[in-house]
Amino acid sequence: MNRNTAIAQWTVGILAAGQLLASEAQPASAVPITALQAPFDMPQLQRPVFPDRSFNLTDYGAKADGTTKNTEAFRKAITACNAAGGGTVVVPRGKWLTGAVHLKSNVNLQLEEGAEIHFSDDPKDYLPAVMVRYAGIECMNYSPLFYARDCTNIAITGRGSVYGHGQKWWQWSKKGTSAEAQTFKRLDQMISAKVPAAERLMPTAADEGFRPQFIQPIHCTNVLLEGITVAAPGPFWTVQFVYCQNIIARDLTIRTQGGPNTDGINVDSSRNVLIEDNLIDAGDDCICLKSGRDADGRRVGCPTENGVVRNCKTLAGHGGVVIGSETGGGLRNVWAHDCDFTGTDIGIRIKTMRGRGGIVENLYFQDLTMNRVDYGIHITMFYHQTPQEPISERTPTFRNFRFKNIRLRDCDRSGAKEGIAFGKDVPAETKAKLSAR
Repeated sequence: MNRNTAIAQWTVGILAAGQLLASEAQPASAVPITALQAPFDMPQLQRPVFPDRSFNLTDYGAKADGTTKNTEAFRKAITACNAAGGGTVVVPRGKWLTGAVHLKSNVNLQLEEGAEIHFSDDPKDYLPAVMVRYAGIECMNYSPLFYARDCTNIAITGRGSVYGHGQKWWQWSKKGTSAEAQTFKRLDQMISAKVPAAERLMPTAADEGFRPQFIQPIHCTNVLLEGITVAAPGPFWTVQFVYCQNIIARDLTIRTQGGPNTDGINVDSSRNVLIEDNLIDAGDDCICLKSGRDADGRRVGCPTENGVVRNCKTLAGHGGVVIGSETGGGLRNVWAHDCDFTGTDIGIRIKTMRGRGGIVENLYFQDLTMNRVDYGIHITMFYHQTPQEPISERTPTFRNFRFKNIRLRDCDRSGAKEGIAFGKDVPAETKAKLSAR
């Protein structure tokens, strides 16, 4: 098999930019967002807006002593803000220990400068289980540290810091007989048995389940993360937008070195996304776009589309901007430009494998600088080696990528690509069908 005979088409094309969406009130920040000029049709994004009313966390019994758990105070303040029609929940300077924090519609959680939210490492503080997407698969698991479901107009903003305290959870990730490995096997069995996602309960014992994500909004519209610092890694992925639309993640500092699978920002089956002006020092991929894993990802069938990544910088990580490896729902219309990827293993990585499926197309990479990376660009359909099999819905497709003005400094290799070959044994009608996908 000749891997260089890839299912890929390299084309060039620029389409018109989208329309401007109007704002009707004062946004969470007064700093304007530069207009998007994407090479595909995409709306201009604006911050969600909130009523001019505030709810101070201390008014709901919170104590900034670093030892009192303020989970109930967060719940009361957010509930009161939502019930009043929305506004801002203010977290003042101090150390605030808490369990899971669940946002509600029309609530901006604002961390004042000097505010530190420290998350408990006790699994019981993240129960009852909630619906999540874990590594591309739907299930009921421990609540993410920050969580929102079916919300409109939500934000976490300000100049404060959040601390994930993920060390205790990381032992679950060890291969072999670890709790997480056993949980994956149980989840795979549920999927094979066609168990509905809402019945796939993962945490069945105190030491069993998947590590929770740090920040995961799911099925939310108009989402803003701005200004905050992730000062210490959490248990698993840091930011994961799932089935969301109209997303802005900007001016974030994310420091998650040292933890396994502590990606910076993951966009998962979401649309209309702006990621800009962020500094990321990640324990895994820095910025990654995904759309569901294997059969469960194809079952949901929700693509990631219309994403712009601009003016971001990295200090370390596995990949600067990464596509995949979970591609089951497909990915299209992504533009990464004017970024500086320093210290990552790979600058641009596009990865998938047999079994994932999905179409990945219309990716644009322009004006990127890469310093001290092993690979500048790495494109592979062999993320994990799998046996050969006939072309089917399990077979991913790559097509229509563009690279322009990619600058490499002190790099081992400029790039490589590995594609699944058509092969002489593939019928002509199958080749034609796949090329037309």
